Amino acid sequence: MRLSENDNKGRDIKKAADIIRNGGIVIYPTETVYGIAANIFSDEALRRVFEIKKRIPDKPVSVAVSNFKMMDELVYIGERERSFIEKFLPGPVTVILNKKKAVPDILTPGTELVGIRYPAHKLATEFIELAGVPVTSTSANISGEVPPARVEEIKISADYIIDGGECKGEPSTVVDLVNLKIVRKGAKYGEVLAALSQIERRRLNS
Repeated sequence: MRLSENDNKGRDIKKAADIIRNGGIVIYPTETVYGIAANIFSDEALRRVFEIKKRIPDKPVSVAVSNFKMMDELVYIGERERSFIEKFLPGPVTVILNKKKAVPDILTPGTELVGIRYPAHKLATEFIELAGVPVTSTSANISGEVPPARVEEIKISADYIIDGGECKGEPSTVVDLVNLKIVRKGAKYGEVLAALSQIERRRLNS
């Protein structure tokens, strides 16, 4: 079901959150592009995400949260990492950290690391908050195709689509805070690179 931009947003988000809790799939807006949301604690829902995107099963999927408490329940965050996170999140940056046991292995094949996204988008965070669970954070497109910035550009199916208007269209920068490297260039790349360089200088001087 596609939602009109003129519909009541509160009702739209509640409906979408209910679908997530019941194991469904929702496409939602962020400050970068539209993403696919599934309850990360539902194996069936996660399998559907891989099927919908035609994504190979050995490719990791990041997780979206709506607050720092939810993030702390999923990953280990040291003092250095927290300083970086508080500088850039919420925002268009995905941080890779060591995962806790709560994170399903299907999301992190062959690694103990997981990407965490805390979007700076009111609809996205309200939707995740109402769902009460972390959701997948992967663009709403078939793997390898251009991520959609508008609902008109979405070519995949879902149980619900929250129409949040046009997104900025530039994917998040993905930064590995464990190994101190940028995995994907995107929004705020220059600022992230500068922050990483500062961390590295402090590490070498300590």
